[in-house]
Amino acid sequence: MKYFAVYLPMLNQKKSQEYRAQHLNYLEQKRQEGKIFANGQFTDCSGGLVIYQANSLEDVEQIVKRDPYIIQGARKSEIHEWEMVSEVILPIEN
Repeated sequence: MKYFAVYLPMLNQKKSQEYRAQHLNYLEQKRQEGKIFANGQFTDCSGGLVIYQANSLEDVEQIVKRDPYIIQGARKSEIHEWEMVSEVILPIEN
């Protein structure tokens, strides 16, 4: 399984508000299917980020194009395969 970060920058704030519930319902459905690792909006209201779990870029493209935000033109999407670093190295405090 691979991870894909999907950046969803704002195109139309009015449409984004109008279709937010549909978008969130869609994401909940994908979460229940085990396809979402994490998601959230940016605090500056410029858009959001969804990290999907999928076998291929093509699989994620199919998921993203069915998101109500994309269908309705509220957001655009930018997809990047994401490599999660599983170990976090913290500095040693003296």
